Amino acid sequence: MEAPSRTAADQAPPLVGYDVFACDRALAEAVDRHLPQELLEGAREELRALGRATGSEQVREWGEQADSFPPRLRTHDRCGRRIDEVDFHPAWHRLLGKAVAAGLTDAWDRPGGHVRRAAGFLVATQAEAGIGCPVSMTHAAVPALRAEPEVAAVWEPLAVSRVYERELRPVAAKAGALLGTGLTERQGGSGVRANTPSAWPLAADGEYVLTGRKWFCSAPMSDAFLVLARAPGGLTCFLVPRVLDDGSRNAFALQRLRDKLGSRSNASAEVEFDGTTWARRVGEEGRGLGTVTGTVAAARLDRVLGSAALMRQAVAQAVHHASYRSAFGGPLVDEPLMRNVLADLAVESEAATVLGMRLAAAYDSGTERERALLRIAVPAAKYWVAKRCVPVVAEALECLGGNGYVEESGMPRLLRESPLNSVGEGAGNVQALDVLRALRTEPAALDAYLREVGEARGADPRLDRAIRGVLTELADLDGVEARARRLAERMALVLQGALLVRWAPPEVADAFCAGRLGGDSGAAFGTLPPTLDLRAVVERARPAE
Repeated sequence: MEAPSRTAADQAPPLVGYDVFACDRALAEAVDRHLPQELLEGAREELRALGRATGSEQVREWGEQADSFPPRLRTHDRCGRRIDEVDFHPAWHRLLGKAVAAGLTDAWDRPGGHVRRAAGFLVATQAEAGIGCPVSMTHAAVPALRAEPEVAAVWEPLAVSRVYERELRPVAAKAGALLGTGLTERQGGSGVRANTPSAWPLAADGEYVLTGRKWFCSAPMSDAFLVLARAPGGLTCFLVPRVLDDGSRNAFALQRLRDKLGSRSNASAEVEFDGTTWARRVGEEGRGLGTVTGTVAAARLDRVLGSAALMRQAVAQAVHHASYRSAFGGPLVDEPLMRNVLADLAVESEAATVLGMRLAAAYDSGTERERALLRIAVPAAKYWVAKRCVPVVAEALECLGGNGYVEESGMPRLLRESPLNSVGEGAGNVQALDVLRALRTEPAALDAYLREVGEARGADPRLDRAIRGVLTELADLDGVEARARRLAERMALVLQGALLVRWAPPEVADAFCAGRLGGDSGAAFGTLPPTLDLRAVVERARPAE
């Protein structure tokens, strides 16, 4: 008989050995909804394979190892030669290799590519969110590369490759490559117009040398980076490879790695260019911001998807724990108050997933109306979904009680990660102001948004009132900048509500409209009206097939 001290009664087993994709009903339904019928079978098979791997005990262990053993900077080799390399734990390379092999950098020309990739990104980053950065930056670099066809001809096939090669080698010797960005300035803010690095042209057309420093260069072991610098003609985008064609290292000095709150598995470095750093111009000189616009937008959508992934994993852990834990003679999940908390969290998670996948589908559609929708909906979604991530993960952690506060649960890792997506690619004010910019300069964007939410008009009176409220906000633009956050929030909530009313089960849409649009809840999670069908909402979020 086992000694009592060696057993742990009333504890939930680890959430492993399940299909992360198939058990996420909101995500699986979004894939079915947004992909053409002829692509569905292949996409489901691909995503279920990724989902089983992500939910496996081995991959979960890799995620823990990658976080527990952060990257280490090596500026010099044993002979004293400058190498500027970062060493990662083997688990990091295994996770990144799986993500690349699953096509998470391959979306732009693949049929249904953005929906398939978005679903895969949402699944894979639940094992370890840190791998999302190099995957996202490589994917997002493609629109900028296409501004310079000669550059795109070399680098785009490597960026969308399903081969992960960790070694730094000349690009001609690689079957796949990762790309990063160096946009953030020394002050650490979002004002890219205040760029200080300088670029000076060489004799060969399109070639320059750079001098200056970048405050944040994420994933510094990538094969090349998109960098903004001031050329004689103004702010310009450049491609900076780590290794030159002759096999020599480019002057790319890693001064230090950042000691970050979260995303510990991924390195972020301060980089210096010394005046001999070779760079290739991408796009026209003086049009750097225009060149990277598509890259920034794609990366912002990944911030929405990354937040949705963190929310989903946190909610799955909370529902799983409550399903096994006993309280007052029965499962904790059946207690009315805990059920209210879990349902409220599940609704928030599903709303984030549905919105992120709808925007991915807009990329695949490629029509003028869909492009206009992306222009205004991406910053609004990035603003709101990323903001909601922190309270969702914190509340889900609390559902596990003291168990959620210890590292072994995995919840502290999710909580440390949760603020990142709100900061990256422009913090909250930047997104809210970008929504205003779209309203002022692109009338088609507002028209596309109103058409989208109008698809659900008449289905729920609370949604109809919320739509009228947004129209009232838009009719009065006096002092609108001070209300930019309020406006972005309301636009995102109304869009989420419209999508859920159209596509989610009635109990989910009803809970969302009551709690987010109808004013029938408190400020904290777990304050939904008890008359709703909360049991069905929680059961839908349960991570079991």
